Amino acid sequence: MPIRSPLAHKRGKKYAEKAALVEKKKYPVAEAAELLTKVSTAGFDATAELHVKVHADTTQADQLVRTTVALPHGTGKTVRIAAFVPADQVDEAKKAGADRAGLEDLIEEVSKGTIDFDIAVAVPGVMKGLGKVAKTLGQKGLMPNPKSGTVTQNLAKTIGELRKGRVEVKMDKLANIHVPFGKISFGAPKLRENLEALLQAIKDAKPAGIKGIYIDSATIAPTMGPGIRIEF
Repeated sequence: MPIRSPLAHKRGKKYAEKAALVEKKKYPVAEAAELLTKVSTAGFDATAELHVKVHADTTQADQLVRTTVALPHGTGKTVRIAAFVPADQVDEAKKAGADRAGLEDLIEEVSKGTIDFDIAVAVPGVMKGLGKVAKTLGQKGLMPNPKSGTVTQNLAKTIGELRKGRVEVKMDKLANIHVPFGKISFGAPKLRENLEALLQAIKDAKPAGIKGIYIDSATIAPTMGPGIRIEF
């Protein structure tokens, strides 16, 4: 008697019904965004996700994809921001929208395992002091980094963009990019505009080391539901 896999069990009738709406073709962005609003199988407001396979050799530094993009309509997610700044910039950071701001006190909390924020930003002058918690923050993907735009001289602008929905686009070790670009409840027009901004940012971030084909495939999907291949 064949054994049903856990995946097959989870997917069931509802998933099959949604998957039947998706044809085996590449959709234009506007059409894909419209279809995306109809295929979620979740009983909650699912996240819209973009999954891209890059034609790159991840062992080569000049073929790594990394950039940031401010989505026109944000991600729909509320993020908690911590700003590592000297005492004279604490008020500025908090007025800009940081939930936490400070230096020695924040470093001490992190060193003890207390991390109550989703994104960390820092001004260049304090980076040396973050050395003692660099490993802890790094393991959680929270270490401020100039490449991700989270080490900045312009606190107000950076924190403001993060509040509105700036996302980081970063290729993993398997040459894949996974990025959220909104909530299904946004509706097709807003999801399309966010997706277009995201795709343009990825195009603009093409590394000089990648010659010829840049993107192998691009798919959008809800948190739970079938994927929709898109024209890139």
